[in-house]
Amino acid sequence: MTSGAEARELRDEAVVIARAAGDILKARLNLERSVSAKDTSGVDLVTDADRASEDAILEALGRRFPDHAVLAEERGEVGKGTFLWLVDPLDGTVNYTHRVPHFCVSMAVEGPGPSGARQLLAGVVVNPMLGEVFAAAAGQGATLNGAPIRVSAAKGLSSALVCTGFPYSLRESPEAPLALFNRLVPRAQGVRRLGAAALDLAYLAAGRFDAFFEYGLKPWDTAAGALLIQEAGGVIARLDGGPYDARSPDIVAATPLVAPELMAECAAFVAARS
Repeated sequence: MTSGAEARELRDEAVVIARAAGDILKARLNLERSVSAKDTSGVDLVTDADRASEDAILEALGRRFPDHAVLAEERGEVGKGTFLWLVDPLDGTVNYTHRVPHFCVSMAVEGPGPSGARQLLAGVVVNPMLGEVFAAAAGQGATLNGAPIRVSAAKGLSSALVCTGFPYSLRESPEAPLALFNRLVPRAQGVRRLGAAALDLAYLAAGRFDAFFEYGLKPWDTAAGALLIQEAGGVIARLDGGPYDARSPDIVAATPLVAPELMAECAAFVAARS
């Protein structure tokens, strides 16, 4: 069982580690770099900056928490332990390779919560180009650069600025993501696609977006952002309406007043296709 004080300590350590990794990304942004594709699509990329950031994070976690496990985007699962860190060393790699300054470092840790059940305990998203640190600890609220944040007061989907993204498999399987996109675009005030899911979720927690949905995400994409949203008063679930967990690849999140309509639309869409 993890206490509130321990969750805050995990959050604070993650802030230090993620900020250092963000500094690496910022310093390398305009340098020449190696880029390779993870699959034949040529869309899912990895760069030397991803690897340098991840190496720094893993080294710091290994030194500070040697008995913790890590699930990192590039290295996979490292170690065994009661606590598991979910690490994206560079979310928004395609943006990064094109020198679009919209990307982040995302770190979260899950372990035994106050009730004994496993839960997300701390999460941090760092936007190095704007010097923004979004952070949360379970039961302790969410902050941006130390100041409390809350989701927006948007009253419904028609007045909501919605953010989304498309999975790397879009070329091979475009039907569901594009159909859901087309279903929701006319119902929202506006829809944005910025290319860094973890940062999109942090923006929702800070009241900049009112809702988010996406197919095909990974645990390291959503874990930190999910905790930020929950601690900032928002709602997050699976697209089919089931409860969110860090292994949920298809998610929807929103403010409390936008969530009922948006989540009903998403759940009906998923049910109609099943």
